Amino acid sequence: MGDERVRVQRGADRHRGGEPGEGIDSRYAFSFGGHYDPDNVRFGPLLACNEERLAPGSGFGEHPHRDVELVSWVLAGTLTHQDAAGRTVTLGPGDLQHQSAGAGIRHAERNAGPEPLRFLQMWLEPGTAGGEPRYTVLRSVPLDEPYEVPGAGARLRVCRPAAGARLALPPAPRVYLVVTAGSVRLGDTMCEASDAARITDAAGLTAEAGPAGAEVLIWEFDGGHGAP
Repeated sequence: MGDERVRVQRGADRHRGGEPGEGIDSRYAFSFGGHYDPDNVRFGPLLACNEERLAPGSGFGEHPHRDVELVSWVLAGTLTHQDAAGRTVTLGPGDLQHQSAGAGIRHAERNAGPEPLRFLQMWLEPGTAGGEPRYTVLRSVPLDEPYEVPGAGARLRVCRPAAGARLALPPAPRVYLVVTAGSVRLGDTMCEASDAARITDAAGLTAEAGPAGAEVLIWEFDGGHGAP
């Protein structure tokens, strides 16, 4: 009998979207764009966790956002970000990009490199609308240290446990764990790369890395913001 606090979504069960004919293969963990599932619209403040796969030369042209926190994590290849503020930034594996859209931003994201690009883009709802947009890039994110997204009452940790090592999950009302490489065991359930777990009341729970170790992103959400 599995732990009722843990709900695992397999990577293979993500909804397939994007524009495959244009080199954009998108895999949605939640309702997104033209895909709507009334039973799967969010987890706390987390509105989207999209795995984007872009062929060389493809990408998302300039488009607007407002009132959303955008966090990107590159899995393979290089991501080129351009925005209306005149920035052009290239990110690779290990780099974290965070955009607070505030009252409004416009940006484009593309694969300007020669290799296929895979990255996660995660959207969080801020507690307060409007405000000044902000842009942050962290190169080589420190492992196991929380990165704060205060507008959404959220913290993100990047962890790379060695084979067999155990990670104590934060004792938060809601925890969202994404396996980005290797595998981890949550109770009786083995989670592989691209699998994600939605955990309610994680106090006392641990994740054990598989035989090849793992890389996991662990979101910790304060209570009272959004719905399960």
